[in-house]
Amino acid sequence: MSDFDKRYRVRLLPSITVTQTHPLSVERLAPWVGRAAWALMPITAGGALGAAVHGWDGPVRAAATAGMWAVWALTLVATLVPHPVGITVWRVAAPAALLAVALAAAGGHTTLLGALNAAVALGVAFAPATAAVFVNGPAYPNERRFSLRPPGIALVGPAALAWAALVGGPTSAVLLLAGGNWAVGVPVAVVAAASSVVAGRALYGLARRWVVLVPAGIVIHDPLTLADPTLFQRAAIAGMGPAEVDADAPRLDLTAGALGLALELRLAGPTGVFVVTRAGRRPTAETVSTERLLIAPTRPAEVLAEVLARGYPVG
Repeated sequence: MSDFDKRYRVRLLPSITVTQTHPLSVERLAPWVGRAAWALMPITAGGALGAAVHGWDGPVRAAATAGMWAVWALTLVATLVPHPVGITVWRVAAPAALLAVALAAAGGHTTLLGALNAAVALGVAFAPATAAVFVNGPAYPNERRFSLRPPGIALVGPAALAWAALVGGPTSAVLLLAGGNWAVGVPVAVVAAASSVVAGRALYGLARRWVVLVPAGIVIHDPLTLADPTLFQRAAIAGMGPAEVDADAPRLDLTAGALGLALELRLAGPTGVFVVTRAGRRPTAETVSTERLLIAPTRPAEVLAEVLARGYPVG
């Protein structure tokens, strides 16, 4: 193992070169592949899903059918809107569609093409290239946003629970009420409404975490780790590069426990950062002075290429 491999977290870092450019063609193509897959869902999976609910009571079947059409139409619109809200809706609906197809298959109504379509829509929804398009949709022309990776623990716990609450709660409430089970349906609907608001805000918050390069400097926008979006002005930035595993200098970790390669933003001098701490029951904020910060973008190579293009030292 080389000295380079020992110092850094992954062995793919040699691919991060100063000649790398933004894969705009991939960014443009990826969302359209997912949009096409989602648009074809009624054709490829509609028959199997319809057959799966065919034996249900009339009102329940009608509610389920109307609900599936409504979710499909809403998500189709969301895939066409390059905005963090759009990708959040897409990322909630795509796993639900794949789950629905799997449940239909478990009931004997298999549709391989529908499953493939749902899998493609799901994969594209969570692709970094797709996120790049959606988070930059509302951005100003002279800025570029790069999504930050979610906390590793969130992927196996809180995010999954939030998704289950957002999908399972309303679905259960609608089916119970459609079946005339008011005694259970009404309380479930009340709980589902409240939990959906909380879960939706949490998942939307994960889509609103990014590092932004603007003419004035570099902004870190991350409600999980920072009390407010923080601008590090150009004159205060000494450079950026891959984070060493065992660095001697103290660093402020803003990765929120994300897995994978981290980048280190080096500052010219001590700078106060208003960070969020979660030591107690409620999050609090405090100012921390630091000269080095760690962030975990989904595409570190593209971040470094943009940093270099804007005249900052890289390495």
